[in-house]
Amino acid sequence: RSTLFPYTTLFRSNVDEATKAKYYAVNTDLAIETAQKAKDEGVKQFVFMSSAIVYGDSAPYGKIKRITKDTKPHPANFYGDSKWKADQGVRKLASDDFVVTVLRPPMIYGKGSKGNYPTLAKLAKKLPIFPDVVNERSMLYIENLCEFLCQVMMRGAGGVYWPQNAEYTCTSEMVKTISNVSNHKIHVSKAWNWIIGLARLMPGKTRGLTDKAFGNLSYNVNMSTYDFEYQLVGLKESIVRTENSEHF
Repeated sequence: RSTLFPYTTLFRSNVDEATKAKYYAVNTDLAIETAQKAKDEGVKQFVFMSSAIVYGDSAPYGKIKRITKDTKPHPANFYGDSKWKADQGVRKLASDDFVVTVLRPPMIYGKGSKGNYPTLAKLAKKLPIFPDVVNERSMLYIENLCEFLCQVMMRGAGGVYWPQNAEYTCTSEMVKTISNVSNHKIHVSKAWNWIIGLARLMPGKTRGLTDKAFGNLSYNVNMSTYDFEYQLVGLKESIVRTENSEHF
């Protein structure tokens, strides 16, 4: 998984070593042990959900971060590092008889999703104003992810994959879409962009949240294009389905 506001609650600087050890035990050790067990039991394909977090945090507000196939993973925190170690570990088990498929998706969202999409949606439904910034983020709607998984499993395809929606997401545009779908009036204007600059002057969590909300983090489009179709739902329709209580 990856998020629009990655792990700001979980990964504070004061997390104790025992808690970090648990993340490595589960995210790294258990993942590799599970893959090894699957291989020993004759399973033909193992699919591991890695994350875009292995490439580190998003670029600060106003800066560009475009990931390509040549970009080297460089985790920025222990969560990302634990996922990266697992990512490497399970791929080492691949063989002619054991296909390993690794996905490094960006933020995944959809109806009932936890974490950061609901936080953004809550703001979109309550705030009267919102800054109008141009940024670029890769995201992945859950139905598109499910289709992607079906396709790679039917093909028995191994290797590393970077699925994402067909369109990049702009935070301000997403907020406008959510508010429209929710019948909430919100005024999105560049007149409020000074708030972002002010927030970035504040140290600690506030600055981090600002960069993660309005910064840039995207995959090159070409690296997410494959010989099968999986981007079945566009961004606007995905928000309608996510916010519509009648959609299942």
